[in-house]
Amino acid sequence: MKTMRKEGFEAVRIFFTGVGGQGTLVATRLVGEAALEEGMPVTLSEIHGMAQRGGVVESTVVVGDLFSPTVADGEADILMAFEPVETLRALPKCHSKSLVISNSVPIVPFTVAVGQSTYPSHETIYSLVMEKVAKVVQVDAVALARQAGSDRAANVAMVGVLAGLNRLPIREASWQEALKRVLPARLFDLNWRAFQRGRECGLTA
Repeated sequence: MKTMRKEGFEAVRIFFTGVGGQGTLVATRLVGEAALEEGMPVTLSEIHGMAQRGGVVESTVVVGDLFSPTVADGEADILMAFEPVETLRALPKCHSKSLVISNSVPIVPFTVAVGQSTYPSHETIYSLVMEKVAKVVQVDAVALARQAGSDRAANVAMVGVLAGLNRLPIREASWQEALKRVLPARLFDLNWRAFQRGRECGLTA
């Protein structure tokens, strides 16, 4: 596919972080495929971590004329965080003009569940994040996905929020085509509804 320049758009670095089982890598691929459908240069990097054990999963998408998939500290233009504490953990990747999209639903670690540590409060997490970046969009991605029919579509709802915020010059048709490529056909309708719920949220954020 021939790559294209979008008027007024140069490049964006997106850093994804979440916990194994949240669909972080599927969301990463969805963004990359949608950008490719628009004909834009894209590089992806996946760091699987301990995904199968509920560990941290990190990945990146770089869209535009930047040829390294690496997002160093202070370079992420957008942080897509699928869990509140992981939002805080990834904060060093951001800069003062970064956009943060954070799923506000916590996944309580085992150590917290057995009383060996404590989970920081919602207020503590997001006050620290908001001090460091330009914009924070907190999303109950599970509720959005549930409205569409399944909690498991929360990752796609998060991508919908990104689409609604219009930081990437990607048309709705390209998002739709990307979703068809990334997911089995039997899951398309459900996930497209989740995407649209998220997009509506992003448009009003």
